Amino acid sequence: MNFGILLSGSGVYDGAEIQEAVLSMLAVSESGDTYTCIGVNADQFHVINHVTGEPMNESRNMFVEAARIARGNIVPIQDVQPADLDGLIIPGGFGSAKNFTKWAFEGPEGAILPEVKLLLVNLINIGKPIAALCVSPVVLAKALEGSDIHPSLTLGTTAESSPYDIEAFSQGLEKTGATTTYKTVKEIHVDTANKIITAPCYMMDATISEVWKNIHQAVGELKKLATL
Repeated sequence: MNFGILLSGSGVYDGAEIQEAVLSMLAVSESGDTYTCIGVNADQFHVINHVTGEPMNESRNMFVEAARIARGNIVPIQDVQPADLDGLIIPGGFGSAKNFTKWAFEGPEGAILPEVKLLLVNLINIGKPIAALCVSPVVLAKALEGSDIHPSLTLGTTAESSPYDIEAFSQGLEKTGATTTYKTVKEIHVDTANKIITAPCYMMDATISEVWKNIHQAVGELKKLATL
């Protein structure tokens, strides 16, 4: 089987979360399957200095930056045919909330890139499963907003430590028409009806080992749903 990995750039604060992206590749490879890295040829919202956390006075392209993670082997989103994928993984990182959507600035009212929405909706319409990691459930929620599909999603739990406001995120998801549940980094949530898997990953205070196990769980379920 071949799974798409949709990358919003390179770097947790302004693009795709690199560790989640690489661990997704590893999980797919270890399962005996292949992956196709997918990028969007558009500028990031901004560039963040990952040492200081401050914006930098420069512009970077999502596709070019994502190619760093993909070792240059990356496909433009407009060239991807849903029929060529058995499923899709969306790693987290602020790129999901800054580049793919405007959630970081406008909350659930923020827009989603049309090309990202089109791919996700088309995949779901033909029954292909999607795994959204970390903050990326916001991308799925925006893609399906206003449709007859109301996904069940998780971003983490309020019962354990998180660097983010899980409750506020969950309320935002529900404003788009999704339902939410709480899961720890040791758990995944499976919306069997819509073939959607969500995993908290670095939305929680987690070690890289815990994130690896969380992604491994999610990819295992993605593969299982792809065979249904």
